[in-house]
Amino acid sequence: MADPSTYRPAAGAIPLSPGVYRFRDEHGRVIYVGKAKSLRPRLSSYFQDLANLHPRTATMVTTAASVEWTVVGTEVEALQLEYAWIKEFDPRFNVKYRDDKSYPELAVTLNEQYPRVQVMRGAHKKGVRYFGPYGHAWAIRETVDLLLRVFPVRTCSTGVFKRAQQVGRPCLLGYIGKCAAPCVGKIDEADHRALAEEFCDFMAGRTGNYLRRLEEQMREAAADLEYEKAGRLRDDIEALKRAMEKNAVVLADGTDADLLALAEDELEAAVQIFHVRGGRVRGQRGWVTDKVEDVDTAALVEHALQQLYGGDELRREAVPREVLVPALPEPAGPVQEWLTGLRGSQVDLRVPQRGDKKDLMATVERNAQQALALHKTKRASDLTTRSRALQEIADALELDSVPLRIECFDISHLQGEDVVASMVVFEDGLARKSEYRRFQIKGFEGQDDVRSMHEVVGRRFRRYLREREQTGEWAVPEEDAPDDEPTGPTTEDGRPRRFAYPPQLLVVDGGQPQVAAAQRALTELGIDDVALCGLAKRLEEVWLPGEDDPVVLPRSSEGLYLLQRIRDEAHRFAIAYQRGKRAKRLTTGGLDSVPGLGETRRTALLKHFGSVKKLRAATVEEICAVPGIGRRTAETVVATLSSRPPAAFAVNTATGEIIEDDAQQNVASTESGEPK
Repeated sequence: MADPSTYRPAAGAIPLSPGVYRFRDEHGRVIYVGKAKSLRPRLSSYFQDLANLHPRTATMVTTAASVEWTVVGTEVEALQLEYAWIKEFDPRFNVKYRDDKSYPELAVTLNEQYPRVQVMRGAHKKGVRYFGPYGHAWAIRETVDLLLRVFPVRTCSTGVFKRAQQVGRPCLLGYIGKCAAPCVGKIDEADHRALAEEFCDFMAGRTGNYLRRLEEQMREAAADLEYEKAGRLRDDIEALKRAMEKNAVVLADGTDADLLALAEDELEAAVQIFHVRGGRVRGQRGWVTDKVEDVDTAALVEHALQQLYGGDELRREAVPREVLVPALPEPAGPVQEWLTGLRGSQVDLRVPQRGDKKDLMATVERNAQQALALHKTKRASDLTTRSRALQEIADALELDSVPLRIECFDISHLQGEDVVASMVVFEDGLARKSEYRRFQIKGFEGQDDVRSMHEVVGRRFRRYLREREQTGEWAVPEEDAPDDEPTGPTTEDGRPRRFAYPPQLLVVDGGQPQVAAAQRALTELGIDDVALCGLAKRLEEVWLPGEDDPVVLPRSSEGLYLLQRIRDEAHRFAIAYQRGKRAKRLTTGGLDSVPGLGETRRTALLKHFGSVKKLRAATVEEICAVPGIGRRTAETVVATLSSRPPAAFAVNTATGEIIEDDAQQNVASTESGEPK
């Protein structure tokens, strides 16, 4: 028996919007589907004291292992989606339907000579029009009974129909006017089929003409003083309106469309798709994907469309007439042509701008946001999930205990320049940003990630050993100190530094070479109580020291997801530091070492001469011509630059933007300032 508190959503994570929710067991099977006018109070009611719950509800929440929800715009949408999910998943705790193979639907057998209206369950058949699903079979029969007053379509079975043909006498419905009695020739085949098609049109949402007809009949009955008939017609109209509300049309009449929406952050994106057929939401699907490359919304839309429609077993009718997206792929023409080819007819790929479709797109976007938020909550904040992820890592790496503190190192540079390293810390599966560190690789320049990894791991653990050995005060050589933290025994507020805490697991961004370099650094320092692994980005393989083959974790593994998060965070932190250093170097252009030369006058010199190369070639008099530059400063600039190797920087004379001279191109003196 599970404890519901282990999967209870975080406070405030559940929206107040109407929606539909699903409880799943430990195997991922849906065991209960429900709807709510407001999701937060409804779902919160399941997580109270078990003694206050109905016994069956208590059994359900203790059987479940997770809960998820979908936000909709109205209660009618929630009702419709609840029907669709109960039909799809057949949950065991939805008592009223657990013995049914599927939910009942209203079917019109247009594939028969004389179409018949009936209740059907199970798989759809070709040539049959379906409406629903409904919550109860009796609800369908009540609706049909009301509609037969206006559309007296055949409802009898094949046996009853043939018997009536043989004896030449209709059944009871034929006598009381609720069947046109095609069995005895009161209506011919063509007229009866037209009557059935009108019935289908009414059920599809084109209700205005028929309701007006009933209202006119009601007024005529009242004018003729037939109040009993008028009252019956009034009740029929109200019942029809209530019945149609349960299958409310969310888009224009007969619209077939798929609506795709996204919610994204720097690392992940959630995709949600609503399938609308005949103007009604018939299905929903979605997934969360890692943003392993730098892509914008338009590119994400294109990838989502490929995954949605690119299956080998795709049926042409699966592609609707309209595909509505938040942003068009760049370019949109080939994607639209591809969809048109799959469907066999024109497909309209566009962004909705106004009306019902834009409103429904907003609903899909809310679901995408909820999916991403729930994904983050489950995988980053949920204690159970974090514990499972740490245990999976411990099992895969054969550790004695779960790694409660994990440190990850990454190297970043631009073609061998501005080489830096980052160290990020995760404790109990959560980021500890206050303990992040960054290092500048000072010993050398070049594209040697292996050597850089050896240096930075050695510097980190040399500091660890010094801090551990010394009590009261200690000193760390400047070359071993991270760039963002000065040496010293305590922080500014007097508390002891926590750099000395060793990790249970050290992760490096890379494969065998980087792991071997880190292991060599640990061995040289005599450290043998820290586990080590590397995560190679290409195939997400986990490498261990001295092993020829990697450890491959399942793609759905929570342990792999946590390692990916840690690696990506280290990469982000290193990139941010490297870009900051490069931007500073580009901004100064090699002039930062000139004594007495501030930022304003450095910028003025670069804008005047266009590049440091031209500034080097300038005389003292030419430099003095720059506003704000005196002769003494000009002489200092000439002396300083002549003593330093040439730097490769330039200024776009049209925009004032500082660029690199060796950026493979000259700067065009055009109005746009674009490189040639």
